[in-house]
Amino acid sequence: MSQGQRLASTAREPGLIEGIGQRTWALAMRCYLRICHRLTVHGSERLPAQLPFVLIGNHTSHLDALVLSSLVPWRLRRWLFPIAAGDVFFETPARSALSALLLNALPMRRKQAGRHALDELRVRLLQDPCGFVLFPEGTRSANGELQPFKAGLGMLVAGTGVPVVPCHLEGAFTAWPRQARLPRPGRIVVRVGTPLVFATEPNERQGWERIADVTAQAVRQLAAVPPA
Repeated sequence: MSQGQRLASTAREPGLIEGIGQRTWALAMRCYLRICHRLTVHGSERLPAQLPFVLIGNHTSHLDALVLSSLVPWRLRRWLFPIAAGDVFFETPARSALSALLLNALPMRRKQAGRHALDELRVRLLQDPCGFVLFPEGTRSANGELQPFKAGLGMLVAGTGVPVVPCHLEGAFTAWPRQARLPRPGRIVVRVGTPLVFATEPNERQGWERIADVTAQAVRQLAAVPPA
């Protein structure tokens, strides 16, 4: 397997070079988010202390994965993988290297996000174990409003004891909407909800759709929480 293929593989293991790059990047991003976006987190005590788990949230900005990843301590962060659009973040060797070496991202080809691809991620989530950062809407919202959740999250966690942690990001859309080329300063607030477990949901279409509905409602409820 070539280096490019390894970096773009969903089975990629964190190596020494990735670890150094990700540690440096994580520290830089924490400083950036605190200084430029005055990042404020409510409910961080609800984050699981052990793997596996899946962090989900509303998706309005390229900052979203950076923000949710920053909530996790380094002892778990190396095994936390943002699930990124393969046709964007892994489109070229240079983007693949940056996405893997700095973000620790794993690719999901949106046009090929079928049962087989998600089964591979589900096995990894359970067997490694590891954590994922996932945005169930599938793409960034064009207007900042929450879009319908897709069934992919259910394919990962239905019938398992893996906690799904709902989060709501406020301010990320203003700071870096999808039509803007670069971010601008602006406060970002994250509200972390109570972890949800779907051990009794069947790993089939009905269960996946129910998980999508329940988790979307959990994110909406967090959005309705009054400012602190």
